[in-house]
Amino acid sequence: MGWVKEVLVVVLVIIGVVNGEPSGDKKALIDFMDSVPHGRRLNWNANSSACDWVGVICNANKDRIWTLRLPGVGLFGQIPDATLGRLTELRVLSLRSNRLTGALPKDLSNLKVLRSLYLQHNLLSGPLPDGLSAWVRLGHLDLSFNRFSGSVPFTFNSLTRLTVLHLENNSFTGSLPNLNLPNLTVFSVANNHLNGSIPTSLKKFNSSSFEGNVGLCGKPLKECQSFFPPATAPSALTGSHKSKKKLSKGVIAAISVGSAAFIFLLLACLFLCYSKRERRERPSPEKAQKAGAPTVEKGGPSEYMSSGQEAERNKLQFFEGSQYTFDLEDLLRASAEVLGKGSVGTAYKAVLEDGTTVVVKRLKDVAANRKDFEQQMELVGKIRHRNLVPLRAFYFSKDEKLLVYDFMPSGSLSALLHGSRGSGRTPLDWETRMRIALGAARGVSHIHEEGGGKFTHGNIKSSNVLLTSELDACVSDFGLVPLFSSAAAANRIAGYRAPEVVETRKVTQKSDVYSFGVLLLELLTGKAPNQASLNDEGIDLPRWVQSVVREEWTAEVFDVELMRYQNIEEEMVQLLQIAMACVATVPDQRPKMQEIVKMIEDMRQFETDDGNRQSSDEKSKDSNGQTPPQQQAPSEAPTPSAITP
Repeated sequence: MGWVKEVLVVVLVIIGVVNGEPSGDKKALIDFMDSVPHGRRLNWNANSSACDWVGVICNANKDRIWTLRLPGVGLFGQIPDATLGRLTELRVLSLRSNRLTGALPKDLSNLKVLRSLYLQHNLLSGPLPDGLSAWVRLGHLDLSFNRFSGSVPFTFNSLTRLTVLHLENNSFTGSLPNLNLPNLTVFSVANNHLNGSIPTSLKKFNSSSFEGNVGLCGKPLKECQSFFPPATAPSALTGSHKSKKKLSKGVIAAISVGSAAFIFLLLACLFLCYSKRERRERPSPEKAQKAGAPTVEKGGPSEYMSSGQEAERNKLQFFEGSQYTFDLEDLLRASAEVLGKGSVGTAYKAVLEDGTTVVVKRLKDVAANRKDFEQQMELVGKIRHRNLVPLRAFYFSKDEKLLVYDFMPSGSLSALLHGSRGSGRTPLDWETRMRIALGAARGVSHIHEEGGGKFTHGNIKSSNVLLTSELDACVSDFGLVPLFSSAAAANRIAGYRAPEVVETRKVTQKSDVYSFGVLLLELLTGKAPNQASLNDEGIDLPRWVQSVVREEWTAEVFDVELMRYQNIEEEMVQLLQIAMACVATVPDQRPKMQEIVKMIEDMRQFETDDGNRQSSDEKSKDSNGQTPPQQQAPSEAPTPSAITP
């Protein structure tokens, strides 16, 4: 009877076409909505034609769906495979302003006649699919305000009909490809993590199309800078310019005669000096031994050998297990852009000729001598942890002290938390903040366990918490404080200094805990500790939080961007309690970093009513999957009584 079933299916399809019913597309839409939770009821009646459904427009024959518009209907979760990819005649797809997550399904490449795609203001992530080159008729693409990562694909060049391309406010990394799109009139990659020079084909767009990418340079932004100042760069030593005017024969002859005379006089002076030295009385071996001078046998090592050893010491010193093979000359030839100027020096992103990308930090005001510098770097270089940025190599000379690190593609927590906090910004959600807090705590805890429990970070702050492409925290710049004088080191922790560091100028593990507590307050409040003032008196962040909690205005403490999430008030108060314990005025009252890690780990999961484990990312969802107003307060203000100022 199997053939009877097949015949019935064919008959039903034929009836659907005759009656103007896009039966195949309708089934794809039903499968999509059954797989994706949504806040608003669309009242799609399975017994009516899909062409009459909200958000659906069919062609004239009503046998295929051409347009699907579902903006702001509370969709959340991943777009499942084998659903929307079956709408092969779709011209317009709009799923903007929802809470869709995960990567784009690969079968969206089946939409070969797609004209417009609107996916902005979601939580989509991962790299863009390889099959986007199939959208050859696409004219309008908006992927802004998501979490897409990876590089901007060169395959965009296949979309020759593209007129509008919005990629801003994502996590794209790497350099921009040269996009030769003749019809492109609107373009933006603002607020990503891109680097390198802007390609010639994109220089026609204004600076707002590229702002928020610290590593980007070239017109219309600032000019690209070389890695070292011109006076020390190899090009300054070898790249002399040829004179445009030819010298006359008389001038050349005069220069030749003058040079010859100068060389003759120089040789004569050297000869006289050498003769006097030979006539000088040499001490006997007995006198030399009495004077305690070392005797050098004929044929022993020469001064040239000692200078060669010194040159060997001035090479890049790599640590065991490093996969990098470049040398200092390769580094000097690298194209580099300034990532930022910090308290210990300037950080550059260097891209070598073979494509290797590293971060090089040029230290300033180093007080340590070579021996102390090398000993400290050996200690730092041995420390390895998944939440620490490893030191790969260092270089020491009289004029330059360099450190080489891995490149972190998503920038710093400071940039992610405080950058572009205006309209159009993608807020840093609670789940990500908690993951960053836990990762940073684990990294600092591992630092404290090294060196017999006596090692310190010394400069904990949000700009030293770097992020991977998955937004996992990696702590950087640890162990550098001993390289500087005690006064200079204490002043480098502005905004995060423990009270005792101001007096003793000595960094300890307890002062690290205080700085980490300020970092937690920064995550909770959205306020930078080193901003000019938090009120008219210029009070610092811990004191401001204490004053608000003391007046029982605890809800006023938290970042307004966190007010959009439901059912996280308890976790916010718990993390606030941990932070307040860390910034206790008396050092002995502060917990150890190992204890802090345990406390945050205990917050990551909780027991639901049915006994199942649930992660905090599930509980931080909006109640209806939509974006609540930013001014909306929590349903119930947290209780401040458990928090001790």
